[in-house]
Amino acid sequence: MKLGLYLKADLENVTDLIPTDDYEWHFKIECGSCHEVDENWISFNRQVKFDTSSKVTSYNTSGKFEKIAVFDVRGLELVDFSPRDVWLAKGSETGTTFDDIDLLEGEWADYDEKAGEPVGIANIEVQFKKEK
Repeated sequence: MKLGLYLKADLENVTDLIPTDDYEWHFKIECGSCHEVDENWISFNRQVKFDTSSKVTSYNTSGKFEKIAVFDVRGLELVDFSPRDVWLAKGSETGTTFDDIDLLEGEWADYDEKAGEPVGIANIEVQFKKEK
């Protein structure tokens, strides 16, 4: 079964939010057989065997759910996602790259020197949907 990970966040003066290539994905999972939810965060990255049909895309639509990744899961369900470090984003006016975004606390703020504007990410929500 393929599950899409959908992200919703308020983006302030940034766009193209995406995890880095060596991003460590953190999920809580539910066993597909016994339906027990493991309370520990389970993590993996692309160096661990990663199905090549999985896709990761950037998030651009502030305040709306948008699919950022699809995972091929077998025998389990993804039930929660922790958007930890490290993410990338670009200043929406200048294209300035912000390459050390830590979302562990659920928000991030900085300043785009070129634009003379604050930048930030807040109110992060996630949901999972079955994909075809």
